[in-house]
Amino acid sequence: MVAHTPIGPVDATKVPRYAGLGTFARLPQIDAVPDYDIAVVGVPFDGGTSFRPGARFGPSAIREASRLLRPGYHVELDCTPVESAQIVDAGDIACTPYDNQEAVAQIERAADEFVGKDKTVIALGGDHTIALPLLRSTAKVHGPVALLHFDAHLDTWDTYFDQPITHGTMFRRAFEEGLLIEDRSMHVGIRGPVYDQDDFLRDHEFGFQIIRSTDLDEIGVPAAIQRVKDRIGQTPVYLSIDIDVLDPAFAPGTGTPEMGGLHSRELLRMLRGLSGLNIVGADVVEVAPAYDHADTTALAAATVVFDIMGLIANRQTAAVSEPGEYAVVSS
Repeated sequence: MVAHTPIGPVDATKVPRYAGLGTFARLPQIDAVPDYDIAVVGVPFDGGTSFRPGARFGPSAIREASRLLRPGYHVELDCTPVESAQIVDAGDIACTPYDNQEAVAQIERAADEFVGKDKTVIALGGDHTIALPLLRSTAKVHGPVALLHFDAHLDTWDTYFDQPITHGTMFRRAFEEGLLIEDRSMHVGIRGPVYDQDDFLRDHEFGFQIIRSTDLDEIGVPAAIQRVKDRIGQTPVYLSIDIDVLDPAFAPGTGTPEMGGLHSRELLRMLRGLSGLNIVGADVVEVAPAYDHADTTALAAATVVFDIMGLIANRQTAAVSEPGEYAVVSS
């Protein structure tokens, strides 16, 4: 944790939320503080998209929607993230829109500057391709990690139109590169048809367990939370959330929508039940605002980011104050 008293967001009781700089939740920019614990980083890249493009505009839309947040006390997590951790907006990572391989390399080099042993990055996508370079940067610091992946899709396909790096293949690449701990990783929210039933066989061979969207109908959210905790334990975990894990009724502004997804309340309840996980990196991706009608998807993503801030800040505070002890909020 940083030694100085954290500099928080602009006071909304003095400057209305619709005014001021458009950083995430009007948090300070990275160059306005001497050090930080959590950096929110935009990655406006959507060159790996297979259906509807537009996630390159996701970071700016999420930041704009985040003006609506009240980034103070988080009731469900019982914490005030902006007071217990120094959180900053580190701007956007610039990368080429014309070459996926080069863009991934550019994102990795830039992310290396933000990720640290005591510095956690929350990335705003962009399409899901960006998870690969972020995992590479995270693994350089923490070693292989568990992957907790909320999504409608597996994202462990081999290639798409002969391309090895897309938003549906990056977790196979991550597994092949040794970035993931195979007996600790999970998908949550998977649903919809696939090209071949063997897709699930391949996914199982990579060591993933799956909680399908329909499983939540059978076992409920509390049991799903427990499955995740039992699977991951205290292993360092990278949290990757594709906003299309939500049903299109709650997140229409995304590139590959699938019916039958999680309700926003289910997703938030599940996230808030995961307090105590050792989250060492995170992303919220696939917000494509052009397909939205009332900033619904961007607001969902902004809220999820704030919840992740709370989870990380809670963990960091517990690690400093009571080593080995982590508060677990009732699910």
